[in-house]
Amino acid sequence: MSTFFYMLLAFVVGVLVGWFIWGRLRGELDSLRGDLDRTRSERDRLRADSDRLKGELDASGRARADLESRLRDTPSAKAGADKAATPAPAALMSTTSAAAKAGPTKPAAAKKPAATKTAAAPKPAAKAAAPKKAAAPAAKKAAAPQAKSGKADNLRRLIGIGPVNERLLKGQGVTTYAQIAAWTAADVKRIEEVLNFDGRIEREKWIEQAKLLAAGDEAEFARQFPTAGTANNT
Repeated sequence: MSTFFYMLLAFVVGVLVGWFIWGRLRGELDSLRGDLDRTRSERDRLRADSDRLKGELDASGRARADLESRLRDTPSAKAGADKAATPAPAALMSTTSAAAKAGPTKPAAAKKPAATKTAAAPKPAAKAAAPKKAAAPAAKKAAAPQAKSGKADNLRRLIGIGPVNERLLKGQGVTTYAQIAAWTAADVKRIEEVLNFDGRIEREKWIEQAKLLAAGDEAEFARQFPTAGTANNT
């Protein structure tokens, strides 16, 4: 009887100790899982920040290249203006020297060319003023496409583009369906490097979706991509 009692007591104690140890281990395991989830979320956040910074760096590089090209073009324009201005003094000197030579012999003839020059002077001014008036409508026509192309589309309608990807694409200057529809293989490779993708653009058919939306074919878009929705794709 005493042996059975001791065996029962040892069994109960073993169960209590095992339950206590299991509770401690389970708590440690849950804590480790929580730390792992936090580490993963922090890694995703850092990756998104890295992609965003890369996009901003690329945009800054393009802006810098544009400014450098403008600075290179500015001295050439000044040189052209200087070259155009250099013949003027020579012409003036030749006319003054010719007038000086003709002055003592034929004073009346010297006065007549002066009158004709003064009378003919306003004509080039009128001709020069004409292109300015013609240039104004041309400037208005050229400004119209810029205002039209500046309208951004809702890129989140495409399957695979969420808030983070939309922000990264806008950082690359991609704001319309037409831009995505016109991507080449080189463009796809460059964008996938920025977004840290590997063939995802082709798998999710971004270009096919963008072509349908750019053409305004909502019915065909809804038929081919029924999971995309009509407002936002998160």
